[in-house]
Amino acid sequence: MSAQTLIMTHSALLNLRIQGCRICFQRKFSIIASGQKNVPPRYLGQPSPFTHPHLLKTGEVTPGLSQVEFALRRHKLLSLIHQEGETLGASDHAVILLSHPTHYMTNDIPFPFHQNTNFLYLCGFQEPDSILLLHSVAGERLPSHKAVLFVPRRNQNRELWDGPRSGVDGAVALTGVDEAYTTEEFGKYVQRFKGAGCTWWYDNEPPVHPRLNSEYMQPLLDAKSQRNKTVQSVKRHIQYLRLFKSDTEIELMKTAAKITSEAFISTILSSKAPVDESYIYAKFDFECRARGADLLAYPPVVAGGNRSNTLHYVKNNQMIKDGEMVLLDGGCEYSGYVSDVTRVWPVNGRFTGPQSELYQAVLDVQKSCLSLCTPGVSLDNIYAFMLTVLGQKLKELGVLQAKSSQRSAYKTVGNYCPHHVGHYLGMDVHDTPDISRSISLQPGMVVTIEPGIYIPEDDTTAPPRFRGMGIRIEDDVLITEEAPVILSADCPKELFELEQIWAHH
Repeated sequence: MSAQTLIMTHSALLNLRIQGCRICFQRKFSIIASGQKNVPPRYLGQPSPFTHPHLLKTGEVTPGLSQVEFALRRHKLLSLIHQEGETLGASDHAVILLSHPTHYMTNDIPFPFHQNTNFLYLCGFQEPDSILLLHSVAGERLPSHKAVLFVPRRNQNRELWDGPRSGVDGAVALTGVDEAYTTEEFGKYVQRFKGAGCTWWYDNEPPVHPRLNSEYMQPLLDAKSQRNKTVQSVKRHIQYLRLFKSDTEIELMKTAAKITSEAFISTILSSKAPVDESYIYAKFDFECRARGADLLAYPPVVAGGNRSNTLHYVKNNQMIKDGEMVLLDGGCEYSGYVSDVTRVWPVNGRFTGPQSELYQAVLDVQKSCLSLCTPGVSLDNIYAFMLTVLGQKLKELGVLQAKSSQRSAYKTVGNYCPHHVGHYLGMDVHDTPDISRSISLQPGMVVTIEPGIYIPEDDTTAPPRFRGMGIRIEDDVLITEEAPVILSADCPKELFELEQIWAHH
């Protein structure tokens, strides 16, 4: 079997799996959360409708996402597990996910907490040192199940230092799970699932929470291994569900992209020559948060001049000189969903001739790639197309020899654009990383499209006028049945738009 046939077969198999997941999404479920219990009239470990009515409506776990939506996600996950469980011959199942721990900068000074997104996706609980258990119910078939949270015990001394905790009562009332216990009670509760007929769904390589894994999970996993019991990976199923965004998720991502676009405009307006990269970083961060973002989605790249040829340059501590361009790759997180946008502009507000030539070439390639973001086309397909069109552009610019063979041109183009054309986007910047980019795009997916051309200043084979320039243009794209929807369309990228911003300044 040829390599091409193997790739096509692999892609077809993946598409079957995704299609099955898509069918799951399109089925009509009657999902009811465990009951709208009154949220305790006190501060919890995260915003609640009682303490933050300006952010959350009654019944919402996180802004915009209701208990019903989280219950539906759990239901869909157990439906997928039920399908695979039938092939395993298993009747009982237990799904276990750990929260993130608190990470510390130094000694007892914590970093801002950020939840494990797979855990967050299924329950919306935003405290560390917690466990989510979804398990079969005796006498009932999946996807019927019980959802149980194990959360940190309320502790007056720790809450004095770290802030309030939700506790058992707050966790149930806020998230809508069936039951909640303290984290210390997990070991006793889970003993009932050690029987021969129970399949566990858990991932521990690497463990999300090392301490909880070693204290509670590893002894149980060792016992299962000795008894030849089944332990299956659950994250692959969660990633398939996360690949397709609900209407609510799409609205949250639209908001994240809108905030980012407006922050870019304000940042471009405030730039001048010379300017410190750290100023642009701080300005962009401020503008995102001032518009409602929770935080930046990742450390932004603020790369002036030749530093834009370092793809993940995040030192952001150099001066950008008059006549140089700056590449800003940044995004924000809004209610658990992120944006990822890249723009390039001259800090003095005027593109030089060579800068505009190279910029327009990248923009033309990006627009062509965006037009391919339709159902049935994969990111790998778009990547191959990008390399071909970039090769043509580089020949037109005189960077590549006009008579270069296709194989030689492909290799050289890979040097000038050493990254893929894009990735999946959602709760994480590089979302659902275990999903192959060879699968066909389908409605509800969100991806980035980000071609680039990078010509280091020491590249003696390139025309001197382009040396020291790195240009990448990136947008966030929602796949629909019709034309692609550019979520970050409000962020200017045409040459005249960028110069017009400066003219207004």
